Amino acid sequence: MLKTRLRIGVLGCGKIAQVRHIPEYAANPSVELVGFYDFVDSRAAEMAQRYGGRAFASAQELLACKDIDAVSICTPNYTHASLAIEALRGGKHVLCEKPMATTPAECELMVREADACGKMLLVAHNQRLWQVHQRARALLEEGVIGKPLSFKACFGHSGPDHWGIEQGTGNWFFDRSKSAFGVMADLGIHKLDLVQYLLGEEMKEVQAVRAVLDKIDAAGKPVRVEDNAVVLCRMASGVIGTVTVSWTYYGEEDNDTVIYGSKGTLEILSAQDLVRVRRQDGEVCEYRLPPKTTSGVIDDFVNAVLRGAPSAITVKAVLPAMRALFAAVEAADTGKKICL
Repeated sequence: MLKTRLRIGVLGCGKIAQVRHIPEYAANPSVELVGFYDFVDSRAAEMAQRYGGRAFASAQELLACKDIDAVSICTPNYTHASLAIEALRGGKHVLCEKPMATTPAECELMVREADACGKMLLVAHNQRLWQVHQRARALLEEGVIGKPLSFKACFGHSGPDHWGIEQGTGNWFFDRSKSAFGVMADLGIHKLDLVQYLLGEEMKEVQAVRAVLDKIDAAGKPVRVEDNAVVLCRMASGVIGTVTVSWTYYGEEDNDTVIYGSKGTLEILSAQDLVRVRRQDGEVCEYRLPPKTTSGVIDDFVNAVLRGAPSAITVKAVLPAMRALFAAVEAADTGKKICL
C-alpha cells in the first residue's frame, strides 16, 4: 500500500532550510515535519517550536529515528555525501542541497548507494523546475530559433555574506574546509546544469578562470574561495558558450540565459518569468509564465516519493553538472582545457 503521508527530518536549519525547505514542507498537506538537527542547537529548537516535531542532539540520532521516512540535507557541502549515504543505508529517501558532494568519487558513490538501497536521492537543482526554463526548453526542442549555436548564461548576486543566516564572510561558505569551492559550487553548479538541461546534451570540454576580486575575511585578507568565475564551454554537438557567476553583483541579481540559434535568439529573463524569442526576420514573441512562489523542489520530492512521479532532479540527471563543475575547477587551477 502506498503511503499517503511523508514523515520528514531536516538536517541543517540555516537560511536555505528556513526560507525554502521547512516552510515548503509545512505547506504540503502530505508532509509531517518530525525532526530537526543543526550544529547550532538553538536553530533546531526554534524550528521544532515553530513547526512541530522535535530537535535532535545529533545528525546520527535523527537518521536513526524510525519515525522519519525521508530527510532534507541542508548542511555544509563537505557533509553532503556522508549524511546522504548514511540516510540511504538507513532506509530513508534523501533530498540533498547542491552541490551534491565535494569530490567526483563521492558523487559516483552516492549514485551507486541510491541504486543499491532502492531509495530516492534527489538534488535541489530548483532551476530545472522553474516554468520559465521548462518553457524555454520546449521552445528550443520545437526549433523556434533553429539550430542552437552558442549561449551565454549568468548568475550573480551579492553573496552568502549578505544572504546567509550568518552575515559576513565568517560563515561556512567562505571556509574552504567546509565548502570546498566558492561561487562555482553555489551558483555555477546551477548554470552548468541549466545549460545542459535546456540544450538536452552534456558538456564535453571546458576552460575556466576563477578569482577572488572583492571578498575579504575578518583579518582583511582575500577569502580562500573564489567570488567570481567564468567558464568557456563546448557541448557534445559543438555548441559553445560562457557561464559567468559572481558573488560581487551588489546591485540587482542577474540570473539570465541567452541561446543564439541559426534562425534567431531565445532570451530567458528569470526575474521577469519571461521567455523572449527574437527571430531572424525581426518578429518578437514573448511568453510570460506564472511568477515563482516556491522553489518547486519540495513538492517534486514529495510527489516522487509518495506517488512515484517522475523527477527532473534525480541524482543521475544532475550528475553531468557535477562532472562539469569538477572539470571547470581543474581547468581554472591548471590553466588547461579539460575534456569530460
